[in-house]
Amino acid sequence: YGGIATVFVCMIGALTVLPALLSVLGPKVNALPVRRRRRAQGRPDGWWGRLAHSVMRRPVVYVVATVALLLALGAPFLRINWGGVDAKVMPQGAEARVVAEALETQFPRNATSPIEAVVTGTSDRAAIQAYGDRLAAVPGVTGAAVTGAKDTTTRISLTYRADPNSGAARDLVHKVRDVPVPPGAHVHVGGETAGVVDQLASIGATLPWLALLVGGATFMLLFLAFGSVVLPLKAIVMNTLSLSATFGAVVLIFQDGHLSGLLDFTATGSIAPAMPILMLAMLFGISMDYEVFLLSRVREQYDLTGSNTAAVAAGVQRTGSIITSAALLFIIVIGAFATSGITFIKMTGVGMAIAILMDATVVRALLVPAAMRLMGRANWWAPGPLARIYGKFGIREGDSPAPRRSQLEPVG
Repeated sequence: YGGIATVFVCMIGALTVLPALLSVLGPKVNALPVRRRRRAQGRPDGWWGRLAHSVMRRPVVYVVATVALLLALGAPFLRINWGGVDAKVMPQGAEARVVAEALETQFPRNATSPIEAVVTGTSDRAAIQAYGDRLAAVPGVTGAAVTGAKDTTTRISLTYRADPNSGAARDLVHKVRDVPVPPGAHVHVGGETAGVVDQLASIGATLPWLALLVGGATFMLLFLAFGSVVLPLKAIVMNTLSLSATFGAVVLIFQDGHLSGLLDFTATGSIAPAMPILMLAMLFGISMDYEVFLLSRVREQYDLTGSNTAAVAAGVQRTGSIITSAALLFIIVIGAFATSGITFIKMTGVGMAIAILMDATVVRALLVPAAMRLMGRANWWAPGPLARIYGKFGIREGDSPAPRRSQLEPVG
């Protein structure tokens, strides 16, 4: 809700406060330039335009190379280990971390992070003792002890061999929950590891709906903006590749511990589930912003010329500096998170900086032009009924020419 409110307020400000300020400043807005531009930004022979033409001369090579790179970077994500947040996310020497590490190393394993079974609805000590014996017999459990009781509620704490952030510990939670409960009683299994199990179950249940909502809204808005059913699908696939590469890098750095010395953190061997979901939502939106910047200019030129190759080159030329500058600004701002002493905040900064850098360079400058060159006129394909809907209800800039009828007809 905070993110929605921020975007809404920024949109209102951009449409009201900013025009008013520009009106007040008038020509003074261009005072004190840092440097003079030697050539117009929109010239087709600029650096970005030449890069786009170079890429489109060898589209197959660039598509294969960039997709292979993104898939290779994303491969480590397949072995991600989900885990909770413990004291290791704090800087070394922090008092709470020192205490937690002392308890973990000098006392029985997992004494500070047991699996806890809370039995309610019975005060039958014999039944509770029998239930505790069944828990102690679960493979992987090293002990089960009653650590609290009042009226008809009893707490049983289980110690175990596995690391609380490991897959083995999560499997153990499922086994404990499968143990038959005392007659007439209810049992709830909690603790640090059980919290991660329930969090993953909750995310797993809602993630498909998130994908459907975000993917559907993205497809609809991009279709209304550009009149194509191909470009929205291309954008979603490329964003997925970019995000998978980012999360693969996050696994290499923050789960496996590569660069931990340089970035000054302690790798826990696991990733907290909430942070990648937060990064996924923010990065998908930012990447789509860049996509709209680029494709708006490409669609404008395509409507004017009818040439896919020329339109892509002109679009890259006209937006290359804007997208790069916006990406650099975002990297500087979000990169400040990388200086945090809290590991999951540092991970957010580093991961999002990597994602934006990759999206503004590998994806926008190389993969998008190459893919659009290979697809040619098919970039602008839509079935007849949808093409007519776009012709009537499409979202276009006020001074943009209406697409010619031939450009709205289905290809082939």
